[in-house]
Amino acid sequence: MVNYNNKGEDEERLVYGHRLSSIGPAKVTGEVIYEPSNIDLAMKLHYLRVVYLFDKEAVEGLNLSLIKLKEALFSWLNFYYETCGRFRRSDDTGRPYIKCNDCGMRFVEAKSSLTLEEWLNLPANSLRLLVPHHVIGPELNFSPPTFLQMTFFECGGLSFGLSWTHVLGDAFSVATFMNSLGPLLKGLQPTSSPNFHKSPSNTYNSAKAVTFDPLSMKKVGPVGDNWAIDPPCEMDSCSFHLTTQQLAQLCESEGDSSLIQPFESISAVIWRAIAKIKVGSEPNVVTVIKPGPKADDTFLRNNQVVSSLKADFSVAKAHVRDLVALICNQPEDETAQIAEQVGQDPGGSDFIIYGANLTFVDLGGAEFYGFELKGSGPELVNCFVDGLGKKGVVLVLPGPKSVKHKDEGRLVTLILPKSYLEELKEELKKEWPLIT
Repeated sequence: MVNYNNKGEDEERLVYGHRLSSIGPAKVTGEVIYEPSNIDLAMKLHYLRVVYLFDKEAVEGLNLSLIKLKEALFSWLNFYYETCGRFRRSDDTGRPYIKCNDCGMRFVEAKSSLTLEEWLNLPANSLRLLVPHHVIGPELNFSPPTFLQMTFFECGGLSFGLSWTHVLGDAFSVATFMNSLGPLLKGLQPTSSPNFHKSPSNTYNSAKAVTFDPLSMKKVGPVGDNWAIDPPCEMDSCSFHLTTQQLAQLCESEGDSSLIQPFESISAVIWRAIAKIKVGSEPNVVTVIKPGPKADDTFLRNNQVVSSLKADFSVAKAHVRDLVALICNQPEDETAQIAEQVGQDPGGSDFIIYGANLTFVDLGGAEFYGFELKGSGPELVNCFVDGLGKKGVVLVLPGPKSVKHKDEGRLVTLILPKSYLEELKEELKKEWPLIT
C-alpha cells in the first residue's frame, strides 16, 4: 500500500510520465506591452494552484488527441496572450511589466496510477501533485507566468492543474480563464475576435481618504528577480465540505437564523478556534479578502477588496455571532492604500498579503464549476495559495456542483502552520460537530 503522506518515491508512483512542452497563441500578438496595476504587483510573491478533477463520463466523447488538444489550446491563448508573455523591468523605474511576445505557457502531460475516487479520498494536500509549482525568476526573461498540467487517471478521468502567477489576476480571473477553454475543447469556435487588453488602471475609488499604513500587508525582501520567499515555517493543508443545510444549522446554533452568511460564519468559527489553541498569542488582527465590484469578465485582474479588522476583545471567549458582525461591518478597506504604497517604489519593494495576518478569502462566488467538458462540470475544484506568510490562509470556495453533490454548500481549505493544524481540527470538531 502507498503511504500517501510520504514524499519522493511514493509521489512518483502517484503521478508519473511527465512530458513538458510549450503552447502559445495561434496568431502573432505583435508588440504589445501589458502593465500590471499596483495592486497586481502587490501580489507578485503569491501563486494560485487550482486543480479541477473530472470523471470518466465527462471525458468520454471528447477528441482529446494531442494534436486536437493543442489546436484548442492555441486558439484559447489568442484571447489571453498576456499569460504567454514574459516579465521585463522598466529601464527607468525598475517597474515590472509583461512583454506579450508569445513565448508561451508551459504544458505538462502526466499519468496517475490512481482512480478519481482514490484521489478524492486522499488528503487535500495530495492534490498539489496534480499541479506544477513554478515561481517567477531568477531570470524574468525566461520564466513563464502560467503552467497547465493534464493528468490522466487510471479510471479514464483526468485533472487539469493550473499554476498561476497572482500578478495576472485573482481566483475569479482564473475561473474566467479556464471556463473559456471548455467550448474550445468541444470543437466550438469563438464568435468574436481577440481584443487587445488594456492594462488595468492604478486608480482606486475609496469611500474615504486612506492615510494609515495597511495592516494587511507586510514588507519582505527585497527579492530582486526571484519572486519567491522562503517558507516561514512548515505549512500543511486540509479541506472539508459543508452543505447548505449544515451552514444553516450553524447559523441557528449561534442564534442567527435570519440570514445565512456562509463566508462570515465559517471565518468566525475558525478564527475563534485558532484563538483558543493559541493561548497568549491569539490573532486579534486578521485580513479579510472579498470579491470586488463586478467588472468586464473577459479581462484578467486582481479585483478583490483587501481589508483588515481588529478585535478589541478576546476572540477565544467571544460569541461567534459577535465575530460574524465584526467581519460583516467593521473591516477597514485597505486596497487603495496598498496600491499607493506599492506605487511609491514599484521596482524595489516587495510585499506579502496572504498570511501576513491570518487571512480569510471569500471565493464562494468564483465560477470554478463553469469549466465543463461535454456539458459536465468537474467533480471537485480545489485551490491553494503559495508564497504565504506564517499566519496562514483560509479559503472559502464553492462546493461541488456535480449530480453526486446536489447541495453545493462550501468547500473550506485551510493552509496553516503544520505545528497546530491537527490541534485546530480537533478543536473545530468540538466547537463545530458538523466537521468530520
